[in-house]
Amino acid sequence: MRKLKVEYRQISELKAYPGNVKKHPAEQIEQIKKSIQEFGMNDPIGIYENGEIAEGHGRLIACSELGMETVPVILLDGLTEEEKRLYRIVHNKLTMDTGFDLELLASELERLAGQYDMGEYGFDDAEGFDDEDVQSLFADAEPKEPKKEEITCPYCGAVFEV
Repeated sequence: MRKLKVEYRQISELKAYPGNVKKHPAEQIEQIKKSIQEFGMNDPIGIYENGEIAEGHGRLIACSELGMETVPVILLDGLTEEEKRLYRIVHNKLTMDTGFDLELLASELERLAGQYDMGEYGFDDAEGFDDEDVQSLFADAEPKEPKKEEITCPYCGAVFEV
């Protein structure tokens, strides 16, 4: 297993992948910006040798809008063009495959109530949440039954449902 090394690159050196399938609406970018302002840029952007972004388009937009000139990156090298395409899709899919433990989330939100404006992070109101309240927050986020397609990795034979 290769070791990842965090480097810093000029934003101007990075290139968005024109076929990026992940959407980044303005509301999400604002939430990412708020998180970076509050906690720092703690999640490096994954790039390939040529500076093209593998994962982290939303973070790059947020950092750019915040006026940052450099960002932390990790170099994802040694992949073929097909593996790069597959990784972009798989990475984004895997981040969406699980939900929250709603009971624990309600407990954590209750502990934070009154200390932070959770609306800035996509939560409507953290005050007095119980499990039912939290479930209603995510009712719209419950995955609908989208049409699924299987993609087989030509190198390892793994089948991914996307």
